[in-house]
Amino acid sequence: MSTIDPAPKPLFQRVAQAAMAACLGVMAVAVFVNVVLRYGFGSGIAASEELSRLLFVWMVFIGATAAYPAGEHMAFTSLIGLLKTRPAAMAVATLAIRLLVVLACVLLAWGAWQQVLVGMDSHSVVLGYPTSLLPLPALLCAVAIAVMALIEIVKREPLDLGHGAEVE
Repeated sequence: MSTIDPAPKPLFQRVAQAAMAACLGVMAVAVFVNVVLRYGFGSGIAASEELSRLLFVWMVFIGATAAYPAGEHMAFTSLIGLLKTRPAAMAVATLAIRLLVVLACVLLAWGAWQQVLVGMDSHSVVLGYPTSLLPLPALLCAVAIAVMALIEIVKREPLDLGHGAEVE
């Protein structure tokens, strides 16, 4: 029996997956222990909910950042796929799409930055961490995706239309 080894994943993707797995593991243990303590012993860990919420937010934005270079975000390629035979139109559409991604990232980063500033002076109720840690991953994600999209614009990389097996 022959198995084909896939190409090794880039370091960024491996680190992101390890970080997401760590977040998920800590969340699962915290929630499980809290449930057992509440139903089994009538008490619980107050910090479990705050910790789980913080880790979930970080996990989502780490995953969103890692999904961009892998081409794993939702894509509606039906219309853009029609332009495959027209290179000039495809180049213009690719540039427009990437500029829209950068614009969306700028808007997200601006809003997240405002929330980070607001959260600098307040702290979570139970754990006492600065509440600016909640919007911070959105800011970092937006900056990272915008930089990746700008690099793709400069390099003039074609859109990944590898979703050919799926109708979108």
